[in-house]
Amino acid sequence: MKPGANGIGALKSFELARAIQTGDISAAEATEATIARIEYTDPQVNAFTGKRYARARKEAAAVDRLRAGGAILPALAGVPYAVKNLFDVAGEVTLAGSKINREHAPAAQDAFLVEQMRAAGAVLVGALNMDEYAYGFTTENSHYGPTRNPHDLQRTAGGSSGGCGAAVAAGQVGISLGSDTNGSIRVPASLCGVWGLKPTFGRLSRRGSYPFVHSIDHLGPLADSLESLALAYNALQGADPLDPGCHATRVQPTGDWSQGMQGLRVGVLGGYFHDNASDPARAVVATAAAALGSGGTVEWPDAALARAAAFIITAAEGGSLHLADLRDRVEDFEPLSVDRFLAGALMPASWVLQAQRFRRVYRDRVNALFQHWDVLLAPATPVSATPIGAEWISIQGTQHPARPSIGLLTQPISFAGCPVVAAPMWPVGTDGLPIAVQIIAAPWREDLALRAGYALQHAGLSHTRAVNL
Repeated sequence: MKPGANGIGALKSFELARAIQTGDISAAEATEATIARIEYTDPQVNAFTGKRYARARKEAAAVDRLRAGGAILPALAGVPYAVKNLFDVAGEVTLAGSKINREHAPAAQDAFLVEQMRAAGAVLVGALNMDEYAYGFTTENSHYGPTRNPHDLQRTAGGSSGGCGAAVAAGQVGISLGSDTNGSIRVPASLCGVWGLKPTFGRLSRRGSYPFVHSIDHLGPLADSLESLALAYNALQGADPLDPGCHATRVQPTGDWSQGMQGLRVGVLGGYFHDNASDPARAVVATAAAALGSGGTVEWPDAALARAAAFIITAAEGGSLHLADLRDRVEDFEPLSVDRFLAGALMPASWVLQAQRFRRVYRDRVNALFQHWDVLLAPATPVSATPIGAEWISIQGTQHPARPSIGLLTQPISFAGCPVVAAPMWPVGTDGLPIAVQIIAAPWREDLALRAGYALQHAGLSHTRAVNL
């Protein structure tokens, strides 16, 4: 029997947490089942770049000792998870998807969010593949190999947190931690059919994560269900005085989902978000809007300009960060990213300054929308997962370069810093492949986006699907 086909492997992470709390399953049993599933499936999927089984078994044993002693277990006690390999893990080299970083010293301590997960009792089993230095949307990494989409192994898993999306979709872990600058949580969540949350910019500490674009980087979870996503989000929250970019001062509850959508004003983004979406992507938004009770179409201000400004800031900050290595060892960079890093390093400072000035005005315009709407809906990706190596995608009869265009619909949202839940949907006409809906809320209102996501899951419209690996 395939590991994970039933029994422990068939449980969602929130269900596994309950079973460990009640003593029906031990943390050790959950960890061994997870290890077996990873070993069975990862030769096909290539989600993991590092396996931390000794640490996982040690952490699981500690949970079982707590339970044996009668202690009250924390919320994620014994639940296995994995992290994008840009998170520091004590004693391990933080690769950030690169060849150059292999030469770095191992991390002295865990990243803040890894510490938060450990405090919640979760069990770390390994590190996950990504685009080099998080600059990409497909995880076609030439150093560590492409991560493959578990729903079709000839297609990409998205990126740059592709290993995160694939690991959850393949049932290797039920929760993973990724990063999202221009869409790197939402894109793999969409293409792999799992849940993702990009919190408000500044909600979660970034301490101990390898940076890409400091002024736009977000960190957040991907998960096998809305409940698992919310459990992870609750665990990750917390003020971090050592990260000046973390603005959280308290843990925000995820809200009362029993209310459903009562009292929430739901809008659908039109214009740019409609024009740059395929028919299946438009269809999933229409389905979600009908279920949630949409009040009409909304125009998101300056979306195309925001994407252009995000490209400028991304390239410039990324190029500046890696300038020394671009000068001295350019041949060691990933071919798919090096030209963009070089272009960014040569970007005129006046362009970057103007892009940041525009961003301040843009955020005010976006935030004004939430005076009239509580959540807004848009497709997460313009199309479903592309074949590995694809150079072009077609959107409404127009050809677009594949790798940058997968983020067409996510970049303008993260540039404003709004929280977004990516809810997996399964449209017809995509050969059984998913496309997610972005559920967007005002800054600091993750609870509303999660509440709308729960309503879609409760209606049976948004969910993960098991894969036959």
